[in-house]
Amino acid sequence: MRLSCHLRPLGALVGVALLSSCHPASAHASATRVSSPPAGVAQPLLLQESEGERRVHRPPPATLSNLAAPFIIKLDRRNGGAPEFVMLMEDIAPGQGIPPHMHPNSDEILFIRDGSGTAVLGGKEATVLAGATIYMPRNTSVRLKNTGTQPLRIIAIFSQPGYESYMRDISVPEGEVATPLTIDELTDIRARHHAEVVYAQP
Repeated sequence: MRLSCHLRPLGALVGVALLSSCHPASAHASATRVSSPPAGVAQPLLLQESEGERRVHRPPPATLSNLAAPFIIKLDRRNGGAPEFVMLMEDIAPGQGIPPHMHPNSDEILFIRDGSGTAVLGGKEATVLAGATIYMPRNTSVRLKNTGTQPLRIIAIFSQPGYESYMRDISVPEGEVATPLTIDELTDIRARHHAEVVYAQP
């Protein structure tokens, strides 16, 4: 399935962004990218549905994760020049999930846009439906699984940058071949990003 995106700067408009969900686009559509703004300069953006930096997870070792979903980096230092906030969007397929982890230096808000699943937050388990919000203070363990029959569409917002670098390291831009990660590769990547995310041992 081919997805498309593009970023459009707003020029004179200041501080405006439209946050929207990701939908499949036609097979002939292609991604358009905007060059990164100068360091330290925020660039106002208005993002329509499916717009952003589109990436695909490299298939992980089954012993460490089963998540192989496409995702979009909507906003970060590279996309829009945001000095602090990071926003991601991801579709988790039925049966897939985000393994237990925590963020040592960033709070996270997770909004369930569509679908249903099970979340375990700080040791407490609950069913989450479309419209649910999960707030994870830093160093709070969380895991999420799609227990429904439709994609679980999530929007994640982080209070500090960093996690998006980990996500880039375990993925490729849409359209490139997503070669599987080996256990050694994923272990090394997680070790490099231990300040941004810590995963529970399998």
